[in-house]
Amino acid sequence: STMFLVGLSGGIASGKSTVVAVLRELGCAVIDADVIAREVVQPNSKAHQQILQHFGTEILLENGEINREALGNIIFSQPEKRRLLNSITHPEILKEMLKQVLKYFVLGYRYVILDIPLLFETRGLTKFMKYTVLVYCDPPAQRARLMRRSGLGAAEAEARISSQLPLDEKRKWATHVIDNSGDRESTRRQVLRLHARLKDSLDFLWARLAVGTVVAGLGGLAFLLLRHFIS
Repeated sequence: STMFLVGLSGGIASGKSTVVAVLRELGCAVIDADVIAREVVQPNSKAHQQILQHFGTEILLENGEINREALGNIIFSQPEKRRLLNSITHPEILKEMLKQVLKYFVLGYRYVILDIPLLFETRGLTKFMKYTVLVYCDPPAQRARLMRRSGLGAAEAEARISSQLPLDEKRKWATHVIDNSGDRESTRRQVLRLHARLKDSLDFLWARLAVGTVVAGLGGLAFLLLRHFIS
C-alpha cells in the first residue's frame, strides 16, 4: 500500500472548516476528531458514564446527552478538570479514529486526512503523520471572525484565542500552511495545489497506525486458530 496520513489543524476561527469542505468536495478521506469526540460520549457509552462519575449530572441535557457548553465552561477555567476529561475521552477517540483509518486503508485511498484541532498542542500524534497542515490566518482577522461568529466582545475573544497555542507558533511545526487570511477563493486555490501535491507525491509512507493494528489483529487471529486446532 502507498497510503499515508496527513494531520490537519488550525486555531479557533482560523477557517479550518472551509478547508475541510473543499477537501471533501475533492473526494478526500477526512476523519474529523471533533465529530468522533461527540460520538464517543453519547449516552450509555463508556466515556459518558465516566464523565458523569467525575463531573456530575448537572452537565446533562434533558435528553441525557452531555451539555458541551456547560462542560466546556468547567474545563476552560480549570486545567486539572480539562486533563481529567482528556484522559477519559482521548483513548476512545483514538480507537475510533484508528477504525476509520483502517477502513480507508482497505479501500485503497492514497492518503487520509486526520482533522485534529489540538494536533500541535499535544504533539503525540504528529509522529504518525507524513505531513502536517496548518490552516492559518493573521491574528486581527482571527479575532474579528471569532467576535462576528460567536458574538463575543474583544476581551472575551482574545481570552479564547490565548487559551490555544498561537498560530504563529504552530506555523513553525507544520510542513504545509494554508493562509486563510484572504478571501475564500484564495484559500480554495491553495487547497487545490496541496491536494495535487499530495496526490502525485512519490514520497509515500506506510500508515504505521494501520499496519501495526493489522499485524496485531492477524497475530491474534493466528493465535486463536492455533489454539482451536491444538485443542
